[in-house]
Amino acid sequence: MRQIAAEVGVQVGALYNYTPDKQSLLFTLMQEHMSGLLAAWKIHQGPENSTALRGLLAFVDCHLRYHLPRSEAVFIAYMELRNLTAENFDHIEKMRKSYEDALEAIIKKGMATGEFKVADSKIVTLAIIGMLKEVSTWYRPDGRLTEAALIERYQTMACQLVGAGAEP
Repeated sequence: MRQIAAEVGVQVGALYNYTPDKQSLLFTLMQEHMSGLLAAWKIHQGPENSTALRGLLAFVDCHLRYHLPRSEAVFIAYMELRNLTAENFDHIEKMRKSYEDALEAIIKKGMATGEFKVADSKIVTLAIIGMLKEVSTWYRPDGRLTEAALIERYQTMACQLVGAGAEP
């Protein structure tokens, strides 16, 4: 809390005008991150009749576009889960599960239509999400790849993971 107060230029006690304690602050940050991500996906997913391949490409695009400008929030959302109370953890975990389920539904659809060649939809879902979440730890906009080029490469890798055989 001292670090936060120093960053925003207030006394530590002033922070408690906005949040009752560290747990509430952490929970609020994580809940806002997940709510924003779920809302972005809801907007981004497009028509229900989309192919599984288009759904996968849209998921990768949405995930990266949402996370890349929010690297600090992503770090907190994934690395500080252990510091939540059991009740708060359960709430955030349900939100995360909802997001994972959205990707797994796309993968299962692709398996059913023959677009994807996947032996275990859950493992591939977790592999893709794990691959995507790490990008914000190293990506820099002034690096060698533009955001668009990065997204295209990750879409290609996601396609390879599901055995789609088609590149974006």
